Amino acid sequence: MADTVPGRAWKVVFCGTAVNLCLGILYAWSVWTKALIDVKKAGQLITEGPAVGWTYLTNAEAATPFSLCVIIFALLMIPGGRIQDKAGPKVGAITGGLFLAVGCIIAGLMKSYAGLVIGFGIFGGIGMGIGYAAPTPAALSWFGPHKRGLIAGLVVGGYGGAALYIGPLASWLINNYGVTASWIYLGIFFAAVVIIAGSQLAKAPAGYVAPAAPVKAGAAPAKAAGTIIDWAPSEIFKTWQFFALVIMFIGTTQSGLLVIANAAPILATAAKGSPFLMANTWILVSWGGLVNALGRVGTGMYSDKIGRDNAYTINCLVSAGALFLLSTIIASGNIFMLFLAVGIAYWQYGGGLALMPAYTADFFGPKNLGMNYGLVFIGWGLGFFMTRLAGTIKDMTGTLTWAFILSAIVLIVAVVISRVTKRPMHGTE
Repeated sequence: MADTVPGRAWKVVFCGTAVNLCLGILYAWSVWTKALIDVKKAGQLITEGPAVGWTYLTNAEAATPFSLCVIIFALLMIPGGRIQDKAGPKVGAITGGLFLAVGCIIAGLMKSYAGLVIGFGIFGGIGMGIGYAAPTPAALSWFGPHKRGLIAGLVVGGYGGAALYIGPLASWLINNYGVTASWIYLGIFFAAVVIIAGSQLAKAPAGYVAPAAPVKAGAAPAKAAGTIIDWAPSEIFKTWQFFALVIMFIGTTQSGLLVIANAAPILATAAKGSPFLMANTWILVSWGGLVNALGRVGTGMYSDKIGRDNAYTINCLVSAGALFLLSTIIASGNIFMLFLAVGIAYWQYGGGLALMPAYTADFFGPKNLGMNYGLVFIGWGLGFFMTRLAGTIKDMTGTLTWAFILSAIVLIVAVVISRVTKRPMHGTE
């Protein structure tokens, strides 16, 4: 049987990617903080430059809207998944996208720290949680297990790749029109995109059967095999595999976010002999954003071929090796090796965000994937513990060496868990 899906399925995939390309503004947050942070002048009114009319922020103040956005994002994935499952992806994507768009406009109009907390932190977090929960389950409903990795990677790749265009676009808007206008213009742009793209999202109709993988004579069966039972959200808590997936998600997230949070300072330390790189630490951040997006698509593709467990194992073990060596690489000042090691960390982090929805669909079926993945997504929120711990370690020791080592150990533990975790059997099977 030919592996053909309706054209509507691919429209859902690419419109879902477009929605995530708006929601991924989270990864471009540093563009605005760069214009607003001045610890010595914190609290004072800015009287010149693109941020005129705003007040200077401390590093801690600048981190608060971002942290709040992440926490609310993770928590709202659960009701967001519920909305997707019950009301449909169109409602979830447009509602979430408009929350984010309104939040951006609020942040711009209020011209204050409170505006950033309310607009970006609260409204943005709500928008991301509700909006991000919609596109991936909708897209996966049209495809069989042998394509779930690729499809999940394409859709979530939009979120990872958003920084590639939002970063430069926001910088251009800030430099030419000011901080206030940058928020308002982006808010209007996001609203237009999510209404147009979100209105094209749809789950596969009742009774639809996704095409099976084409079988060639003498070929081995597909590695990525999923359940044919659709588990209810209340049922997945009764399996130990659900908790294993959450721990595996914590593992992939903590190491990636550790490097993401420290990418610019890492390059500044390693590139002391290069004035150009020291002045342009954003280059490593942008490189990471590109690899983050490619890692989602690439990992999704090869997980369909070699199996989720093997893809997870390869990504995490290679990343653990890079983390063990990272302090030595930073001290050596070898820029090529630094970009390679950081790239591995970003690839692994992005790959985890393609693997985990595919794992969840394989284990618990596609029908209730919005809510079920929302519950598994708790692991992503918990993965932020390492960035906080790393800050404490750096304050105590002056370096991130022990944070890198601890993060690598957590990755190895997560790999062991992945190797013993197999799909649960439903009582009706």
